[in-house]
Amino acid sequence: MKVEIWSDYGCPFCYIGKKKFELALERFAHKEQIETVFRSFELDPSADPNSNVSTYHMLAAKYGMSLEKAKETTVNVAEQAAAVGLTFNFDDTVTTNTFDAHRVVHLAAQHGKDKAVSERLFKAHFTDGENIGNRERLAALAAEAGLDAAAVTEMLETDLFADAVRGEEAEGSQIGIRGVPFYVVDRTYAISGAQSPEVFLDTLNKAWSEKHPDLIQVNEGDSDALCMDGYCIPDSKKS
Repeated sequence: MKVEIWSDYGCPFCYIGKKKFELALERFAHKEQIETVFRSFELDPSADPNSNVSTYHMLAAKYGMSLEKAKETTVNVAEQAAAVGLTFNFDDTVTTNTFDAHRVVHLAAQHGKDKAVSERLFKAHFTDGENIGNRERLAALAAEAGLDAAAVTEMLETDLFADAVRGEEAEGSQIGIRGVPFYVVDRTYAISGAQSPEVFLDTLNKAWSEKHPDLIQVNEGDSDALCMDGYCIPDSKKS
């Protein structure tokens, strides 16, 4: 059974949701028969990969708030991360472009390293304060997860996997994905947002035992919530 996960490496709830899904998978009786596939989604395709603007300054500028207020908006998110064993250091995170990061994960998938590389990119961004849009750092991080740094550097100097990333983004739009994280289970059920492990486990069990012709939405998050309440939507989707 296949679980496809549309997410972005700059999305806090994508990392939290990934962890919750993994906790559910550990309790799933047929976990060895689950194929997990990461699909590309960019919250801000126009972001500068070399801006190094802090998350606080980005939020303050974007929403017209003070830096202090911007910091306050991240507290609950960090607490949610901590509740599932993740450490978010918003003092160190920087905004960046994630297009190349998605391309690296496509390369990693060809070597069976996509899960390891995805985890390293999330941790690099939210815990270590790395700029995952910087190609030199991307190659080094991918190498830490088992890829050859030289091969990653060579790939990044080409357009390889660009069409794959754009294709997955287009497919997500076609099936109605407005924000991330978004999980499609065996092309039968969909879950949006960083739901509880119980929601993931229940859906996995249903998908395993049932076959439905239509995609069913399960507990969709508030599409106007931006990066609140377990769900992130891109700027282009705001009205």
